[in-house]
Amino acid sequence: MYVDFYGFREHPFLMTPDARLFYPSSGHAHAYAHLTYGLAQREGFIVITGEVGAGKTTLIEKLCAQLDPATYAVARIATTQVGGDDLLRLVAHAFGVPSEGTKAALLQGIGATLRSSDVGGRRHLLIVDEAQALPLPAMEELRMLSNITDGGRALLQTILMGQPQLRRIIASPDLDQLRQRVLASYHLGGLSAEETHAYIEHRMRTVGWEGRPTWEDGTFDVIHRHSGGIPRRINRLCSRVLLSGALEQSDVLTLPMVQATAQELEEDLSSGADSAPPAPRGEGWDGRYGSGGGSSPYVEQVVRDLAARLDALERETARRERVFNRLMDLFSERAGRL
Repeated sequence: MYVDFYGFREHPFLMTPDARLFYPSSGHAHAYAHLTYGLAQREGFIVITGEVGAGKTTLIEKLCAQLDPATYAVARIATTQVGGDDLLRLVAHAFGVPSEGTKAALLQGIGATLRSSDVGGRRHLLIVDEAQALPLPAMEELRMLSNITDGGRALLQTILMGQPQLRRIIASPDLDQLRQRVLASYHLGGLSAEETHAYIEHRMRTVGWEGRPTWEDGTFDVIHRHSGGIPRRINRLCSRVLLSGALEQSDVLTLPMVQATAQELEEDLSSGADSAPPAPRGEGWDGRYGSGGGSSPYVEQVVRDLAARLDALERETARRERVFNRLMDLFSERAGRL
């Protein structure tokens, strides 16, 4: 809906990674440099970690889009909990090797495929996503695959992507030999407040944004605070803000609109636990909401807080009613055209 209202060519904030919308923040630019450096070494492992939604997959999509298919045979696997033998079958299948038969047959098939392509000058790159889910035996199988060589040249490079715990797993004494083969490693953090601002405008500009809608002062700071600078969280919040703006037919995305949308998302994803602060049991507390001689400072504060919450609730209710009425108008218009 908001794509048409604001005249975008497509959605600027989809959850699906899209290399076309890649934003080279300081962290992502450094991670990309580590990837290209690691690939230039033509052997070993490259490790990229980051929180869920930090942009690891988009980074890899960007890399793969730059690799020449005539030079690189790229295989990608996403893992959950698979053992060593099952991982080998996944690797074999990803490189077009028959995945049936014994473990020895799998290893022979993978080795033969790597050597045959090497004769023609193609390099093999294996990308393993969610690698933190791999058990130690599966990690050891990946290390053993890195031992496949021909004429002193390694025939396989591996990129391991995963959440922060992947770094702790690789640091395990049991994986010392694999760790010695890691040539480049980088951890992706969240965007800074300034990068969050630039990231939002970059994605919108890429899909045709020319200044409409405008973002009110302070809105980007709110988005950064609620998202922690994690790109996927930014996308989710911005998409909802744009939808609210389109429903209200507003050319300005206001600070209250962003704050209310961020609160809605938090409520949608929260467990529903009561967030009210517990009453203090310190000085002046007698087991009631007062100290026996009149209103306590705590009660006065509670009343002020309740009044503020009620005022905010009334404003939010009015906003949601406007959105609901707009939706009903849209449904009526479409029904009339059918």
